[in-house]
Amino acid sequence: MKIFDAHFHIINPEYPLVENNGYLPPEFTIEDYNNRLNTIEIIGGAIVSGSFQAFDQYYLLDALNKLEGNFYGVANIPFDMSDLALSRLDQAGIRAVRFNLKRGGSEKVEHLERLSNKLYNEYGWHTELYMDSKNIKELSSTLNRLPLFSIDHLGLSSSGLDDLYTLVEKGAKVKATGFGRIDFDPIPVMKKMYSINPEALMFGTDLPSTRAKIPFSEKDIDLITQNFSESEQEHLFYKNAVKWYRKNH
Repeated sequence: MKIFDAHFHIINPEYPLVENNGYLPPEFTIEDYNNRLNTIEIIGGAIVSGSFQAFDQYYLLDALNKLEGNFYGVANIPFDMSDLALSRLDQAGIRAVRFNLKRGGSEKVEHLERLSNKLYNEYGWHTELYMDSKNIKELSSTLNRLPLFSIDHLGLSSSGLDDLYTLVEKGAKVKATGFGRIDFDPIPVMKKMYSINPEALMFGTDLPSTRAKIPFSEKDIDLITQNFSESEQEHLFYKNAVKWYRKNH
């Protein structure tokens, strides 16, 4: 099965890294990424900015320039970035702004609504949220005013799944990534989300799995192939994400 990798990181030590809660990630270059997945048919993907990359865009532009295929970027965007700089990012293949509400390293949550709407209205970008689903309720009024957004890592916590299902009903996307980060069995949760909206789920490797209790392995892919039909796998592995990242472009 071909895969559009909807969530992974490139960590190039030639570009700035910022400690996050005392953590600096190990190197993980494009060469490392390609070597790690050389037995899998990767047709494209989304490079996601981590908390430890803060507002540096140069590593992301470099990676997008070097990767071959349909690869896009998800950037940490400061609230006051100029329109000229944003336009250049858009032309380079950036398709989303990320708000890391769990670890920081991105813009503050008070700018979430305004920045998300600005970037959607001017460039068609969506918003990606690294947040714990147990915090959905307290942010629900803000989330309801975002035009397009996705939630990372299946929402992380079982305690907020009902609220996450409600967001899926309203059109939110969810990344089926980082199985080693969550505190529940992903398969029944993914099956329920798929039944709510077959276009909601997008698989990603989460490589290099920084700070995950259990890093990505091919077993994560096997788990999906063993529990979803071929048609369902097509949606999970590439169709949904390709449509999501090409939206409005």
